Amino acid sequence: MAQTPSQKFVPIKEIRDGIVLLESGEMRAVVMATPINLGLKSSDEQRATIMQFQAFLNSLEFAIQIQTSSRRLDIRPYLISLEKRLEEIPEELLRIQTKEYIEFIRWFNEQYNIMTKYFYIVVPFAGIGITPIAQTNFLSGLFGGGNKKPTEGFSNEMKRFEESRSQIEQRVAVIQSGLTAMGVQSKQLETAELIELYQTTFNPGELHSSVGAMNN
Repeated sequence: MAQTPSQKFVPIKEIRDGIVLLESGEMRAVVMATPINLGLKSSDEQRATIMQFQAFLNSLEFAIQIQTSSRRLDIRPYLISLEKRLEEIPEELLRIQTKEYIEFIRWFNEQYNIMTKYFYIVVPFAGIGITPIAQTNFLSGLFGGGNKKPTEGFSNEMKRFEESRSQIEQRVAVIQSGLTAMGVQSKQLETAELIELYQTTFNPGELHSSVGAMNN
Protein backbone atom coordinates (compact mmCIF):
# COMPACT_ATOMS: atom_id res chain seq x y z
CA MET A 1 0.00 0.00 0.00
CA ALA A 2 1.43 3.38 -0.99
CA GLN A 3 2.13 5.67 1.92
CA THR A 4 0.52 9.11 2.06
CA PRO A 5 3.19 11.84 2.10
CA SER A 6 3.35 13.71 5.40
CA GLN A 7 2.94 16.95 3.43
CA LYS A 8 -0.72 16.02 2.85
CA PHE A 9 -1.42 16.56 6.54
CA VAL A 10 0.33 19.92 6.84
CA PRO A 11 -1.92 22.86 5.92
CA ILE A 12 1.00 25.31 5.60
CA LYS A 13 1.79 26.43 2.08
CA GLU A 14 4.33 29.18 2.68
CA ILE A 15 5.96 31.35 5.33
CA ARG A 16 6.60 34.88 4.12
CA ASP A 17 7.73 38.00 6.01
CA GLY A 18 6.88 36.50 9.40
CA ILE A 19 3.40 35.38 8.28
CA VAL A 20 2.23 31.78 7.90
CA LEU A 21 0.17 31.32 4.74
CA LEU A 22 -2.16 28.31 4.77
CA GLU A 23 -3.30 26.21 1.82
CA SER A 24 -6.74 27.84 2.18
CA GLY A 25 -5.25 31.32 1.76
CA GLU A 26 -5.80 32.19 5.43
CA MET A 27 -2.96 33.74 7.42
CA ARG A 28 -1.46 33.16 10.83
CA ALA A 29 0.98 35.13 12.98
CA VAL A 30 2.64 33.61 16.03
CA VAL A 31 3.54 35.49 19.20
CA MET A 32 5.88 33.90 21.74
CA ALA A 33 5.22 34.89 25.36
CA THR A 34 7.40 34.46 28.43
CA PRO A 35 5.78 32.53 31.30
CA ILE A 36 4.80 33.90 34.69
CA ASN A 37 5.50 31.80 37.77
CA LEU A 38 2.37 32.24 39.86
CA GLY A 39 3.93 30.13 42.62
CA LEU A 40 6.29 33.01 43.41
CA LYS A 41 3.46 35.49 43.82
CA SER A 42 1.28 36.16 46.84
CA SER A 43 -2.35 35.01 46.80
CA ASP A 44 -3.51 38.57 46.06
CA GLU A 45 -1.04 38.89 43.18
CA GLN A 46 -2.11 35.52 41.80
CA ARG A 47 -5.76 36.55 41.90
CA ALA A 48 -4.98 39.88 40.24
CA THR A 49 -2.98 38.18 37.46
CA ILE A 50 -5.78 35.70 36.77
CA MET A 51 -8.34 38.52 36.64
CA GLN A 52 -6.10 40.48 34.24
CA PHE A 53 -5.80 37.43 32.00
CA GLN A 54 -9.57 36.94 32.05
CA ALA A 55 -10.13 40.60 31.14
CA PHE A 56 -7.55 40.29 28.36
CA LEU A 57 -9.35 37.31 26.81
CA ASN A 58 -12.75 38.98 27.10
CA SER A 59 -11.47 42.12 25.37
CA LEU A 60 -10.49 40.28 22.19
CA GLU A 61 -12.80 40.57 19.21
CA PHE A 62 -11.21 37.65 17.37
CA ALA A 63 -10.32 34.07 18.21
CA ILE A 64 -6.81 33.07 19.24
CA GLN A 65 -5.12 29.75 19.93
CA ILE A 66 -2.68 29.24 22.79
CA GLN A 67 -0.10 26.49 22.43
CA THR A 68 2.62 25.25 24.78
CA SER A 69 5.76 23.39 23.81
CA SER A 70 8.20 21.57 26.07
CA ARG A 71 11.74 21.14 24.82
CA ARG A 72 14.81 19.60 26.32
CA LEU A 73 17.28 22.32 27.21
CA ASP A 74 20.50 22.20 25.21
CA ILE A 75 23.23 23.42 27.56
CA ARG A 76 26.13 22.85 25.18
CA PRO A 77 26.48 26.54 24.19
CA TYR A 78 26.53 27.43 27.90
CA LEU A 79 29.25 24.85 28.63
CA ILE A 80 31.32 26.06 25.69
CA SER A 81 31.15 29.65 26.98
CA LEU A 82 32.26 28.47 30.44
CA GLU A 83 35.18 26.52 28.99
CA LYS A 84 36.32 29.59 27.04
CA ARG A 85 36.07 31.68 30.18
CA LEU A 86 38.06 29.04 32.07
CA GLU A 87 41.05 29.65 29.81
CA GLU A 88 41.05 33.33 30.77
CA ILE A 89 40.98 32.85 34.58
CA PRO A 90 44.43 33.52 36.08
CA GLU A 91 43.71 32.38 39.68
CA GLU A 92 44.32 28.66 40.15
CA LEU A 93 41.68 28.20 42.85
CA LEU A 94 39.00 29.90 40.76
CA ARG A 95 40.00 27.79 37.78
CA ILE A 96 39.52 24.62 39.82
CA GLN A 97 36.14 25.75 41.09
CA THR A 98 34.98 26.69 37.61
CA LYS A 99 36.12 23.34 36.22
CA GLU A 100 34.27 21.48 38.97
CA TYR A 101 31.17 23.55 38.24
CA ILE A 102 31.36 22.65 34.53
CA GLU A 103 31.66 18.96 35.37
CA PHE A 104 28.70 19.20 37.75
CA ILE A 105 26.51 20.89 35.14
CA ARG A 106 27.49 18.27 32.54
CA TRP A 107 26.74 15.42 34.98
CA PHE A 108 23.42 16.94 36.07
CA ASN A 109 22.31 17.35 32.47
CA GLU A 110 23.14 13.72 31.71
CA GLN A 111 21.24 12.45 34.75
CA TYR A 112 18.09 14.56 34.38
CA ASN A 113 16.07 15.78 31.44
CA ILE A 114 15.99 19.53 31.90
CA MET A 115 12.96 20.88 30.06
CA THR A 116 11.90 24.40 29.22
CA LYS A 117 8.41 25.51 28.25
CA TYR A 118 7.47 27.88 25.46
CA PHE A 119 4.11 29.60 25.15
CA TYR A 120 2.75 30.65 21.77
CA ILE A 121 -0.33 32.65 20.78
CA VAL A 122 -1.52 31.94 17.25
CA VAL A 123 -3.26 34.96 15.71
CA PRO A 124 -5.55 34.22 12.73
CA PHE A 125 -6.78 36.28 9.80
CA ALA A 126 -8.91 35.07 6.90
CA GLY A 127 -6.88 36.99 4.32
CA ILE A 128 -8.04 38.83 1.20
CA GLY A 129 -7.94 36.16 -1.47
CA ILE A 130 -4.25 35.44 -0.92
CA THR A 131 -2.63 32.92 -3.25
CA PRO A 132 0.74 31.55 -2.10
CA ILE A 133 3.60 32.67 -4.33
CA ALA A 134 5.51 29.43 -3.80
CA GLN A 135 3.50 26.74 -5.59
CA THR A 136 5.09 23.89 -3.68
CA ASN A 137 4.32 22.40 -0.31
CA PHE A 138 5.84 24.08 2.75
CA LEU A 139 7.65 20.94 3.91
CA SER A 140 9.15 20.42 0.46
CA GLY A 141 10.80 23.81 0.83
CA LEU A 142 12.09 22.90 4.27
CA PHE A 143 13.64 19.59 3.39
CA GLY A 144 14.96 20.21 -0.09
CA GLY A 145 13.49 20.81 -3.51
CA GLY A 146 10.71 23.19 -4.29
CA ASN A 147 10.23 25.54 -7.20
CA LYS A 148 10.18 29.17 -6.08
CA LYS A 149 9.00 30.67 -9.37
CA PRO A 150 6.43 33.42 -8.81
CA THR A 151 2.90 32.95 -10.12
CA GLU A 152 1.12 35.15 -12.64
CA GLY A 153 -0.25 38.35 -11.23
CA PHE A 154 2.68 38.64 -8.82
CA SER A 155 2.14 42.36 -8.17
CA ASN A 156 -1.56 41.94 -7.41
CA GLU A 157 -0.88 39.06 -5.05
CA MET A 158 1.78 41.06 -3.21
CA LYS A 159 -0.63 43.97 -2.85
CA ARG A 160 -3.32 41.71 -1.38
CA PHE A 161 -0.74 40.09 0.87
CA GLU A 162 0.41 43.46 2.24
CA GLU A 163 -3.19 44.51 2.88
CA SER A 164 -3.88 41.30 4.80
CA ARG A 165 -0.59 41.50 6.67
CA SER A 166 -1.49 45.00 7.83
CA GLN A 167 -4.73 43.63 9.27
CA ILE A 168 -3.15 40.69 11.08
CA GLU A 169 -0.36 42.85 12.49
CA GLN A 170 -2.99 45.12 14.02
CA ARG A 171 -4.29 42.04 15.82
CA VAL A 172 -0.76 41.15 16.91
CA ALA A 173 -0.38 44.65 18.35
CA VAL A 174 -3.58 44.18 20.37
CA ILE A 175 -2.28 40.86 21.73
CA GLN A 176 1.12 42.27 22.69
CA SER A 177 -0.43 45.33 24.31
CA GLY A 178 -2.66 43.11 26.46
CA LEU A 179 0.26 40.89 27.46
CA THR A 180 2.40 43.90 28.37
CA ALA A 181 -0.37 45.15 30.65
CA MET A 182 -0.08 41.86 32.56
CA GLY A 183 3.70 42.14 32.78
CA VAL A 184 4.26 39.44 30.17
CA GLN A 185 7.02 39.96 27.62
CA SER A 186 6.22 38.86 24.08
CA LYS A 187 7.70 38.74 20.61
CA GLN A 188 6.22 38.10 17.18
CA LEU A 189 8.15 35.30 15.53
CA GLU A 190 9.96 36.14 12.31
CA THR A 191 10.27 33.90 9.24
CA ALA A 192 13.37 31.97 10.34
CA GLU A 193 11.93 31.47 13.84
CA LEU A 194 8.64 30.22 12.41
CA ILE A 195 10.44 27.74 10.17
CA GLU A 196 12.40 26.42 13.15
CA LEU A 197 9.21 26.19 15.23
CA TYR A 198 7.32 24.14 12.65
CA GLN A 199 10.37 22.07 11.83
CA THR A 200 10.68 20.95 15.45
CA THR A 201 6.91 20.52 15.71
CA PHE A 202 6.84 18.05 12.82
CA ASN A 203 10.13 16.44 13.93
CA PRO A 204 9.69 15.77 17.68
CA GLY A 205 13.09 14.08 17.89
CA GLU A 206 14.73 17.47 17.34
CA LEU A 207 13.04 19.19 20.29
CA HIS A 208 16.00 20.95 21.86
CA SER A 209 16.46 24.55 22.87
CA SER A 210 19.53 26.52 23.77
CA VAL A 211 20.19 28.32 27.05
CA GLY A 212 19.11 31.93 26.70
CA ALA A 213 16.77 31.34 23.75
CA MET A 214 13.88 32.95 25.58
CA ASN A 215 15.86 36.15 26.01
CA ASN A 216 16.46 36.68 22.30
